[in-house]
Amino acid sequence: MTGKDARALRLGVLGCADIARRRTLPSLERQPLVRVTAVASRRIERAREFTEQFGGTPVRDYEALLLRDDVDAVYIPLPPELHAEWTLRALEAGKHVWCEKPFATSLADAEKAVALARERGLLLMENFMFLHHSQHARVRELVADGLIGDVQLFASEFGIPLQPARDGSDGLRRASTLPEVAAYPLRAAQLFLGPGLRVVGAQVRPPSAHGPRPAGSALLQSPSGVAGQLSYGVEHAYRSGYELWGSRGRLRLERAFSTPDEYTPVLKVEREGRLEEIALSPDRHFTNTAGVFARAVLDAQDFAPHGDAIVGHARLVDEVERAAALHTV
Repeated sequence: MTGKDARALRLGVLGCADIARRRTLPSLERQPLVRVTAVASRRIERAREFTEQFGGTPVRDYEALLLRDDVDAVYIPLPPELHAEWTLRALEAGKHVWCEKPFATSLADAEKAVALARERGLLLMENFMFLHHSQHARVRELVADGLIGDVQLFASEFGIPLQPARDGSDGLRRASTLPEVAAYPLRAAQLFLGPGLRVVGAQVRPPSAHGPRPAGSALLQSPSGVAGQLSYGVEHAYRSGYELWGSRGRLRLERAFSTPDEYTPVLKVEREGRLEEIALSPDRHFTNTAGVFARAVLDAQDFAPHGDAIVGHARLVDEVERAAALHTV
């Protein structure tokens, strides 16, 4: 375990979700600027399992964690429909909030939470960990340097396969919900095409045996006219990547959103009929994101960009959903 900085941010974990156990908390062990001091669950046995593995004090119930003096900030990996409620409670208790994506299920909830965070002078940050993997910064540098000419199209897809049922039956279950999966291509479009995206069209697949919204797609347009084509779903073969098509070539990055720490990303670039593969550096985006959150608090940075990003993303999601409703059968 990495030695912790003496000024490390004291973090409470609000809920024992699978993503916290598998990815976030193991990553925090390598982040010296964060120290887990408490883990809350509705079942104290579950909280105790987490603290035995990752440290901190097990706490029964979320409310009790928010009252603790040894918690400066909370990490919220709860289901999306609970994010806004517990974020508001945490902010009212004077805690900074680092929340899983998608932060809110409505634009109104996002605006309300961001307004309260600003009123209280607290950081509210959405955990889009992939944004803090160095592979995307390198792609942006190469595109800015003219590697593929002027960008004409951004395309991205994220699909999650159905998983075996937890009860041991022959049935299948979803690994994620559609809003969780759709959040990645939508946020990536904002990263590469910038703000002010307009939704030209959107679609949601009719209900299936596995749920009411198994898949969707969206067509976006940047202020300069560049298109964004996005596809996402929760009963698909796995895909997680994006492509930029320019006037002189195109590039493709796989494993763009769920990138293992030791994985060496490979950027595929096609120009003038030749295919080139560029190996990028492995990186630990979960650990990096925790550092971004901690440094913002510890160094008293400007919190406004994080709130702006939450509202901007929620607004784009709202526009996509309204466009898709026009085409619902």
